[in-house]
Amino acid sequence: MDRLARSQRQYGKAGQFFPRWTYKAVGQHEHLLSDSEDSIDGYGRIDNVSDSILADYQKTFGQEVTKDDIYCYVYGLLHSPQYRETFAADLKKMLPRIPKVDSVDDFQAFNNAGRRLADLHLGYETVEAYPLTEHITGTLDSNDREPWRVTKMRWRSKTDRSAIVYNSRVTLTGIPDEAHRYLLGSRTALEWLIDRYQVKTDNASGIVNDPDDWCDEHNDPRYIVDLIKRVTTVSVETVRMIESLPKLTS
Repeated sequence: MDRLARSQRQYGKAGQFFPRWTYKAVGQHEHLLSDSEDSIDGYGRIDNVSDSILADYQKTFGQEVTKDDIYCYVYGLLHSPQYRETFAADLKKMLPRIPKVDSVDDFQAFNNAGRRLADLHLGYETVEAYPLTEHITGTLDSNDREPWRVTKMRWRSKTDRSAIVYNSRVTLTGIPDEAHRYLLGSRTALEWLIDRYQVKTDNASGIVNDPDDWCDEHNDPRYIVDLIKRVTTVSVETVRMIESLPKLTS
């Protein structure tokens, strides 16, 4: 979860972040006096779960509750389809309201789900690849980089999203319906990936953004193909987890 805070530091405040920790640059004297465990590369770590919230949740759900449990509970709760439907209007105009569930068991269920979801989403590049089928035309030479280059991917058709046409030689099939039920905002994770991983030229600067450059630099020609499979796994597993969340009663 610290990676979210580092991303916030790296990319600035273009979006809204709710990380487990935030980091503040510390001065020389502050750094000398600070706890080394709470200081990373000259930044002091600030806990975003307050002591008062911890005391409140421990009073309700038991003294063994930790700040990490509360953070994961919130992450799990925010993925609840019922929660999103109930608070849909509020979520468009204000910070999310976080209700308490009715029982310790439900709290633990959301906490455990949130923890698993966080691990899944942060580790999306290392999860097991979903077994999509690769259809490749022509002879594939293991030393040939060209079959794995991307210009602009697309769905097989407007009505058939079980397959992604990767390029003129490679098509990936077997995308399950579940993968299309995981949304990042208004688009699915796979739709976001298709849009982002294409060759684009910035109109203002003329700079060409080519996702294949990263593959070449890291000597990983299959990175994008394998990423599609991993994002499919993330999408399917996320849907399965959120559909097993407890029902909310308030």
